[in-house]
Amino acid sequence: MVNTVKLGDITFGKDKEFVFLGGPCVIESEDSAMFHAEALIKITEKFGIPYVFKASYDKANRSSIDSFRGPGIDEGLRILNKVKTEFNVPVVSDVHSVDDIKKAKDVLDIIQIPAFLCRQTDMLVEAARTGKIVNVKKGQFLSPWEVKNLINKIAANDNEKILITERGFSFGYNNLVSDFRSIPIIRGFGAPVVFDATHSVQMPGGAGTSSGGKSEFIPTLAKCAIAAGADAIFMEVHRNPLEAKCDGPNSLVLDTVTELLRVLKDIKAVVG
Repeated sequence: MVNTVKLGDITFGKDKEFVFLGGPCVIESEDSAMFHAEALIKITEKFGIPYVFKASYDKANRSSIDSFRGPGIDEGLRILNKVKTEFNVPVVSDVHSVDDIKKAKDVLDIIQIPAFLCRQTDMLVEAARTGKIVNVKKGQFLSPWEVKNLINKIAANDNEKILITERGFSFGYNNLVSDFRSIPIIRGFGAPVVFDATHSVQMPGGAGTSSGGKSEFIPTLAKCAIAAGADAIFMEVHRNPLEAKCDGPNSLVLDTVTELLRVLKDIKAVVG
């Protein structure tokens, strides 16, 4: 049986409800963050879907030294805190070190461990000790049953508020594949599962100095994930992915979010 994880009025792990985590991949500017947050809040409120705003203050694992990383932790947290307070919406962002966690814990409602760092014990322990919800993105190199070790590291530090994000598995060069068996397997360990429908269509390093992606498959994978029992959907959303400073090829166009969330809610009502 999956545990429920509460964040204010939001509950991860409810039978007939899923949570939406979404926003631009990276904080491009204060105006961008505020625009996307306001737009996504209006859409999710229309359907009564619980919402958490997501944007990274630093993308520390970009393909190229020249890639845009974001405003950095201090300015990024200031912007995230403005989104949080002005719109009364919880926020989530990636952390990249123990020192990051010590700074970010006062702003973030969910501390997110990036996929490439999912086995970093010091980070998992520090995140657990904050008492905040910890969302671990399953590495592209991990089988679903290995996730139990990640859960144990956090739970051993008196924190049961654990989410696991499935985001595909490395499948040859520059490609990922989603195995939807992983959702019931991970839920069997007691953790609600978030499905990252946008990074799952990413082609890591596929564009040479940046990652490529197949965004046309985002809706298909999101629908499959909800049907397989996912408790939340994570999507990077941008008003114009062609102009996005990070992960544009695997971002969902903002104008298409409404219809996709409507379909996902219908699927969840049937299978929940």
